[in-house]
Amino acid sequence: MTTAFDPIDLSGLALSNRVALAPMTRSRAGAGGVPTALTAEYYAQRASAGLVITEGVQPSPVGQGYPDTPGLHSAEQIAGWREVTDAVHAAGGRIFAQLMHTGRIGHPVLLPDGLVNVGPSPVAARGQVYTHEGPKDFVTPRELTGDEVRATIGEFVTAARNAVDAGFDGVELHGANGYLIHQFLAPGSNRRTDEWGGSPQNRIRFAVEVAKAVVAEIGAARTGIRLSPGNPFNDIDEPDPEGTYPALVRELDTLGLAYLHVMEVGPIRDLVTTLRKNFSGPFVLNPETEGPTGHDALALIEDGTADILSFGALFLANPDLPARLRTRGPYNTPDQSTYYGGGAKGYTDYPAL
Repeated sequence: MTTAFDPIDLSGLALSNRVALAPMTRSRAGAGGVPTALTAEYYAQRASAGLVITEGVQPSPVGQGYPDTPGLHSAEQIAGWREVTDAVHAAGGRIFAQLMHTGRIGHPVLLPDGLVNVGPSPVAARGQVYTHEGPKDFVTPRELTGDEVRATIGEFVTAARNAVDAGFDGVELHGANGYLIHQFLAPGSNRRTDEWGGSPQNRIRFAVEVAKAVVAEIGAARTGIRLSPGNPFNDIDEPDPEGTYPALVRELDTLGLAYLHVMEVGPIRDLVTTLRKNFSGPFVLNPETEGPTGHDALALIEDGTADILSFGALFLANPDLPARLRTRGPYNTPDQSTYYGGGAKGYTDYPAL
């Protein structure tokens, strides 16, 4: 019987176990979106994960949606990430960078002067974003032109190349949680009538073209993608994920990606099972609930539902989570007040066993 503690070959990359660190925004980057020494310490502490997936990293200045998040579009950022990847590799870990363009999510005060939030259509998300000036309502994004859609794909490509130059083992394209790729997938945020909108086949085009372009640049074995079918986060309206995601995954499967990472939100296990059947490569699942210990989720490896499980808050608070899962605890409790921003408290000060 396969367990979460068995090694796995991730498209040629040997992983020591099947427990992954899920991507989590922590808003602790330094000036200019540059990772710090504290960032390197944080990820190195969690290098016992079979795979470390970073927080969302903006591929371009206009892709930033939150304060103090890191980028992969400047020489300084690449150098900062090199310190992180070196630390993780020295600790025996494997690390992918999650490329996250937030699209309509964010606010112009978070962007360099003159830039405004963009999206597939000029449809504002309901809700607010935290800024250093206080909470701000989401704004109506400027609709990307056809040429700008292609240019945005190019931004993902450049960031992927920068990630490899920074020492990452690969990249994960963030197609979940209501950010730009997800905005193209969802009919509520994508009202386009050109080749990028309308039918499910047109709405999946942006995700597929980003993946194709990144694969052409850095290789399929270094490229993964994360999806969250039907997830309403960030005011996503996606009433028929069953009509969209199997077609998307079938297209992605032809590319030979390193993995497909699905975030399970709501009662979609049947759809998760369908997507797993439609994808021939390694399947990573972020289960609907990891629970206070994560033990129940481990059965999803044993019964073949997933090849790898990713854990969020549980890994945030327990830097040596694979060891704790193996011994069934004990576990540290996450401090939600320190999730975003700040320094070492709630970031690198959680004790190991």
